[in-house]
Amino acid sequence: MNQLKKIVIIGPESTGKSTLCEALSKAYNTFWCEEYAREFLSKNGTDYTFDNLLTIAKGQIANEENATQKAIKENKSHLIIDTDMYVMKVWCEFVFGKCHPMILNEIATRKYNGYLLCKPDLPWVKDELREYADLVTRETLYHHYKDLLVNQGTPWFEVNGLYPDRIDGTV
Repeated sequence: MNQLKKIVIIGPESTGKSTLCEALSKAYNTFWCEEYAREFLSKNGTDYTFDNLLTIAKGQIANEENATQKAIKENKSHLIIDTDMYVMKVWCEFVFGKCHPMILNEIATRKYNGYLLCKPDLPWVKDELREYADLVTRETLYHHYKDLLVNQGTPWFEVNGLYPDRIDGTV
């Protein structure tokens, strides 16, 4: 069996993360781990608290662990992951000015093979769960993610451009 390669897709809202995850999972004939925050917010609403973000982080980790076990069981070579604890860190700090220690601990211990950072150069697509439609905020969040990736050791690449080139250049 090959060692499972975990690739994380991160970036601001409405940058095509889920679309890219789906395309990569098809290209690599594998699974993708969906973002738990969408499930949580769909059930509980968007009026969340600092403690809710810890619950979301734990749900994301559980989703990732389940997807990892499924990929290993089915002998897949890759697992595509829609967001990780870096996203939770940025979200906590951007909204509440602080981060849960558990999230920081998970960042230090979880290992991935690569990151794809989605640039906010796609048109904004409104949905009931998204908060930051303005480009200035989306670019600010993008730079928070980029700063985190630059200062860690896992390889990462920026994903930009419009469809279909955005996916074709990645797959």
